[in-house]
Amino acid sequence: MSGLTSITANGTGSPRVTVLMLTCNRPQFLGRAIQSVIDQTLADWELIVVHDGPNRQTAADMEKWVERDPRIRYFHRDRSGNIANACNYGLAQAHGEYVAILDDDDYWVAPDKLAKQVGFLDANPEYAGCGGGMAVIDENENVQMSYLKPEHDGEIRARALSANPMTHSTTMFRRVLGERIGFYDESLAGYQDWDIWLRFGQQGKLYNFPEVFTRYTIWSGGGSFQQQRKNVLSALKIVFRHRTGYKGFSGALTLVLMHLAYAHLPARVRKSSFSFLSRRKKAIFAGKQRGPATEPAEVSKVAGEVSKAG
Repeated sequence: MSGLTSITANGTGSPRVTVLMLTCNRPQFLGRAIQSVIDQTLADWELIVVHDGPNRQTAADMEKWVERDPRIRYFHRDRSGNIANACNYGLAQAHGEYVAILDDDDYWVAPDKLAKQVGFLDANPEYAGCGGGMAVIDENENVQMSYLKPEHDGEIRARALSANPMTHSTTMFRRVLGERIGFYDESLAGYQDWDIWLRFGQQGKLYNFPEVFTRYTIWSGGGSFQQQRKNVLSALKIVFRHRTGYKGFSGALTLVLMHLAYAHLPARVRKSSFSFLSRRKKAIFAGKQRGPATEPAEVSKVAGEVSKAG
């Protein structure tokens, strides 16, 4: 197909887990994320990498990763879509029973992350999906904070309309339920992950493991900073869309309006305050905070042993 390249090295049979990763112009982080998937104790996975845009370094690096590991499937699209469109494209290629999400600038620090989540969903069919905790880092891998999301379904629902109750790069969901709800809403310009988890909450229960699974990168080149104004308009749509399914509409609307005011401050003001305010928001809506010392011991191994493919 013109404008679309697929490089695959397929085995046979369907894997238990499809790991979905989007990438666009961030080759400096990509290898770290992929290595954290390879290091998982559960080996029955496929990794689908959807690359939007013309970055030649990303394409060259991915060719090496595909040659190195046949479980990695790489799809390069010259014409970019929004995040939801790229996710849905990748999920249309998926074979796994479960889907795990990992952003290209994040990485998993718990090597048993996939194994624990598969075991939980196998044992608890009433649950639509599950997630875990995060360690927030800057672009130089300095840990800013660690936090856990609300653990149990009732706690998750109580806060879900005010902020995303599931941190996307920690999550796993049942692919059949994703198909049922139409996966990601491509009409939203931002916060598509928040919306899909609110919709998953209408399909079944949600759970967050009380441990750190992922390191999450906050930096001024990340999507969260670049998309602030689009995100806040999407947040308004999401809060109104789900106002009857979850509690706390008036408080959630107030927070969105405050976010709207902030998004219209001068860019230099937002850039200087973004990292701090993002950490504070995560702390406010987290179930518990943890210090950096409570991260898994393997975190230093993952951070220190990232190697380039080939």
